[in-house]
Amino acid sequence: MMAQGAEQNLSDAGGPERHVPVLLEAVMTHLAPEPGDVIVDGTFGAGGYTRAIIGAGAQVIGIDRDPDAIAGGADLARAAGGRLTLVPGRFADLEKHAAEAGHAAVSGVVLDLGVSSMQLDEAERGFSFLRDGPLDMRMEQAGPSAADVVNELPVRDLIRIIGLLGEEKRATSVAHAIDVARKEKPFAGTAELANLIEKVLGRNPKKAQIHPATRTFQALRIYVNGELHQAAEALAAAERVLKPGGRLVVVSFHSLEDRIVKRFFADRSRTHAGGSRHMPEEHVSPPTFELLTRKAVEADQEETDLNPRARSARLRAGRRTANPPRHLDIHEAGVPKLAAFNGLGG
Repeated sequence: MMAQGAEQNLSDAGGPERHVPVLLEAVMTHLAPEPGDVIVDGTFGAGGYTRAIIGAGAQVIGIDRDPDAIAGGADLARAAGGRLTLVPGRFADLEKHAAEAGHAAVSGVVLDLGVSSMQLDEAERGFSFLRDGPLDMRMEQAGPSAADVVNELPVRDLIRIIGLLGEEKRATSVAHAIDVARKEKPFAGTAELANLIEKVLGRNPKKAQIHPATRTFQALRIYVNGELHQAAEALAAAERVLKPGGRLVVVSFHSLEDRIVKRFFADRSRTHAGGSRHMPEEHVSPPTFELLTRKAVEADQEETDLNPRARSARLRAGRRTANPPRHLDIHEAGVPKLAAFNGLGG
């Protein structure tokens, strides 16, 4: 355990937190960090999980693809007294990042797959239609932006992206409206795109609190950042880097992510294939995880009242067996095949 003064230093590091870590108690229960453990926090963000893990006496490798998040964690790293290594990069590469930090195997991996509230709160990052800003959405602040996708991708590809990644039933109407508008003037800001979508879809009186552009913006953000590809590849990387008995804890925020995580844990924990008296059982590889959660853990009413972001959160966790890791086909895991565009999709 840490001394009280050290705990206070960690609590104060970085100033007041704008990001409230979702399902923190459940994350810590299933991750179960102990003094001497090395834990990978693949989505460092504002350091909410990392702060608690260090407070439990463990060492953390904190990874984030957003350079602002890495810069913002400097105070916490200093306060941690050498037990926090910050790494700019993608969590899909967490195995490489852990090795470069001197750890070929680790005791735990935690992943928060949602977009950071810090990113949503900053209009200039272009993630939110509630705050007008450039139509950007790039977590790494590099590569093709959401504006590039909206202005340049063929209509048929926009329809597929908005329909699959945003689960928008009227994706065809939205995509064709975008196509008409962009021929007159390319999209540059979040408000102009959100306003167009609202005109096309209108407001649902039964869901007045949900903006009509929500699903389209979700789709663009996921596509621009390759979020589903990254999530699937991070799960496979975690399987490779966890030592026997190590724990993987994943928090997701929408059905697409949760479906991938659920399918991964179900496949990796299977001990038999079933079959019938008419058909022989298929070969099943030895399980690489033991389930710690039989169904997704959700926030209780008290947490959702304090932190509305927790309302859609789902936590799943597993403990690594000693069996060797397996190859993961990300498309079989649930990642849809989408149009390629300047390094995106595929």
